[in-house]
Amino acid sequence: MPTDEPHHIDQPHHTAAHLPEHVASSIGSDEAAEALKKGPRGALLIASIAVALLFLGWLAFYFFLFIPRGPIG
Repeated sequence: MPTDEPHHIDQPHHTAAHLPEHVASSIGSDEAAEALKKGPRGALLIASIAVALLFLGWLAFYFFLFIPRGPIG
């Protein structure tokens, strides 16, 4: 069902950074070094949890599915 409303294709695109109040203030190199000193602990924690859950799932399949079926042949 077509509408008579004009499309927004002809209008220029403005990003969120178009206005200065939407951009974070810059920090100095000392503050940046302090923020990065501890490294990506959160990302490593989430990745470790994901790998641990994957390994536990593999162990569950191994002990509850493959071992009870016995050897092949």
